[in-house]
Amino acid sequence: MSHGPNISCMIVDDESVAREVIETHVSKLSNITIVGSFSNAIDALNYLRHHTIDLVFLDINMPEMSGISFAKSINKDIKIIFTTAYRDYAVEGFELQAVDYLLKPISFDRMLKAVNTYFNIYFDTTHKEVYKVENHDFMFVRAERRMIKVDFESIVYVESYRDYLKIHLNNETIVTRETISAIEAKLPNGRFLRIHRSYIIALKDISSFTNEEIVINNKSLSISRSYKKTVLKLLQSF
Repeated sequence: MSHGPNISCMIVDDESVAREVIETHVSKLSNITIVGSFSNAIDALNYLRHHTIDLVFLDINMPEMSGISFAKSINKDIKIIFTTAYRDYAVEGFELQAVDYLLKPISFDRMLKAVNTYFNIYFDTTHKEVYKVENHDFMFVRAERRMIKVDFESIVYVESYRDYLKIHLNNETIVTRETISAIEAKLPNGRFLRIHRSYIIALKDISSFTNEEIVINNKSLSISRSYKKTVLKLLQSF
């Protein structure tokens, strides 16, 4: 296990799903602790009046007070990793000397790279990566007014509807209000594949495929045009 400083961080984002994704990712890392999670910049500023932190995961596009305005108003010793769904903000973000700029949905690997960039810039170390990754084989999703544990191995495919999505498991189906992009960010790389804006599949459960569809667990799922090139290139490489 790598030893390093204990870093305190906060999350500021008006989207609850985005906060949950970052919280899930950070929970897999050692040496970094979330001390506050806020849906708006005003509450976050009030917290900083009485507490000291090291790092902020900061959404740019928020009502009332933007992430840019928030960043300009806090102590310069507090470092910032911007998170946003909009590419256009990158330049202004880097002008504020942000550690990194993450585009949503944020994958775990991409966030890990940003966190290690922070460590390598601001701490003296010979370690290539400071944070030990805790390998979890599960995630928690909100369903039936509680957080339900879902083992990655049991997921066959994920199916999105307008206001909710279904996580099809080996022996049951879980219905959640989470977005498919938020679930995609929680899933481990190399084991799942997005084939359509409405479908994520488990590679292990594919029984056959054509250029147009994939059969998984006796169900045919369409490959959308925007994902086709990436999907077929990957599947044909096996």
